[in-house]
Amino acid sequence: MKNHLLLIVWRKGSVTLNWLGSLQQLGRAVMLPTMVLPAAAILLSVGSLPWDAWGLPSIGDVSTWAGQGIFFFLPYFFAVGVAWGLANQAGPAGLAALSGMFIYDQVTRHFSDGSIQPSTLIGIIFGMMAGGLYNRFKHIKLPEVVQFFGGSRFVLLIMGLSSAVFSWFMLGVAPFLQRGLDELTQLMLHLGGFGLFLYGMIYRILTAFGLHHLLNNVFWFQMGTFTTPDGSIVQGDLPRYFAGDPTAGSFMAGLFPIMMFALPGIALAIIHEAREDLKPKIKKTFLTAALVCFVTGVSEQIEFAFLFVAPYMFIVHVILSGVAMWITYALDIHHGFSYSAGVIDYILNFHLSHNAWMLIPIGLAYGVVYYVLFRWAIHRFGIPTPGREEGSTLEDWAGNIPYQAPLILEALGGKENIVRLESCVTRLRLTVKNDRLIDTSALKLLGSAGSMKLGGGNVQVVFGTYSELIREEVNKLMQRDLPQVLFCAPVQGRMLPIGEVPDHIFAAKLVGDGVAFILEKDELVSPVFGTILHIYPTMHAIGISTPEGLEVLLHIGIDTSQLTGGDFQAVVKEGDVVVPGQLLIKFNLAYIRKHAASLATPMVITNPQLVKSWSFAPFKGVKKGQASVMSVVLHDRNVGGHES
Repeated sequence: MKNHLLLIVWRKGSVTLNWLGSLQQLGRAVMLPTMVLPAAAILLSVGSLPWDAWGLPSIGDVSTWAGQGIFFFLPYFFAVGVAWGLANQAGPAGLAALSGMFIYDQVTRHFSDGSIQPSTLIGIIFGMMAGGLYNRFKHIKLPEVVQFFGGSRFVLLIMGLSSAVFSWFMLGVAPFLQRGLDELTQLMLHLGGFGLFLYGMIYRILTAFGLHHLLNNVFWFQMGTFTTPDGSIVQGDLPRYFAGDPTAGSFMAGLFPIMMFALPGIALAIIHEAREDLKPKIKKTFLTAALVCFVTGVSEQIEFAFLFVAPYMFIVHVILSGVAMWITYALDIHHGFSYSAGVIDYILNFHLSHNAWMLIPIGLAYGVVYYVLFRWAIHRFGIPTPGREEGSTLEDWAGNIPYQAPLILEALGGKENIVRLESCVTRLRLTVKNDRLIDTSALKLLGSAGSMKLGGGNVQVVFGTYSELIREEVNKLMQRDLPQVLFCAPVQGRMLPIGEVPDHIFAAKLVGDGVAFILEKDELVSPVFGTILHIYPTMHAIGISTPEGLEVLLHIGIDTSQLTGGDFQAVVKEGDVVVPGQLLIKFNLAYIRKHAASLATPMVITNPQLVKSWSFAPFKGVKKGQASVMSVVLHDRNVGGHES
């Protein structure tokens, strides 16, 4: 009975995670159309300048109408963007969604009293319809005489017919939906500051899952109605703010103190609590993260630095975020943004705000509170934030992304494991065949701030603002069939460049090219698939030949060939076939540490002329068998590989 109950709970948990996985795709798709809003904010800000006094009134008029045009057609942007996102960037899906919006506009325009207008909610619905229909029917085959309408053309056909039916249906339903949104608006107004407090907390919680865009779409683009002087109806806190509604901006103002001051305060606390030897690198990384958050409002890199290692501090962060919303409501502060609550939007949209100057002292106070609180907690509870333990820092390696991409792909389970790969501003959003194949430790060493498995093969990996560049490089690798060989760590220890080995023969690459490791444990394992080519009589070194023709030399320590008490014991023999992670040699580490010139253990390819390009993981501590610490791409004539 107990096992049966556990099975039911497990199944319910799996269903919940699958729902989260499905929602993450919709969340990313909903976010995509909002990328056009910064252009609207800039145009409206330019239009607000005193062009009449400068004798150039046409510039102000053109800028204002251009900015308002983006908001007017925002439902169409949502329709196309959501369809495009859900259909894996397929153009026909976006075209189908756009056709649906045109049909809806014409039907409601001629058969209603004018109160039914396209909204962002309708745009999202049509985007979901078009994306779903495209994924379902993009490969449909019809009888030969009508096959012209097969494939993606069928999507356009059925979307047109479905849109007409849906539009007719909405003639009766739309008034009730609008009434429901109006009642939700009234409820939030009735709750007052407490309602803003709840919104602020839910927003911050959903941010961790990348689902906050779904919540924001309701509050920012659906709630509240404002009629402009020319008679146009504008819905949602964000469009109403830019349309000049003095009551708008309540659901955005409270985010400015958090983004501009509180989260940078956490970054400073992380820097000051870092170890002295790691502080320079941490300072560079997190000062950049703090500046990015202050300027643009992109916060995930800082939040994920403590989300998994100290979830109780994230709860504190959630509560304080809700309090910030309550405070700005109580002080009657109204401010808005086109993209996020950074200083750019603060300045750009200040001309439409009310009491927004108060956000600066509130933010400064929040920054001090967050800095003191998080620094105390990090020190008091020993929270392993970046810089307090080796390998916990986020690397600043934007220029190395093309070289790190093969290792990232391997850490994601390889090309065969990835079903779908997308990115948003700060994270990779993947659908994989088996999320157990994802090496979260390797991803952390490769620069990830954290990862989250949402069930159904849906995974998020936070890489900060480099995520889009990483997606592009990984996609390039997936589209090419490169003759590539991946190497795992042959020992446990600290990885270092071959040029830093305290032996001029290895350091000058006279034996071969590769990497080295400072030993910490007493076992050597195979880094690759291959065949044992040679075992030295003293067993201090071993050679492996890979199926691709690479010859790999593993040399335990420096000047160890003459050691008689090293107790080197090979557990394989020449001719044996080995796999990555298989034990090769055991040895007496204490004796080697005392008598060898160095514990540096090179792993080199002795025929490097076969290699076209090299990729290395960050030179940090690694575990025995950890994948992948090195990757090489061979010249095309050397194509081959392990078959399993």
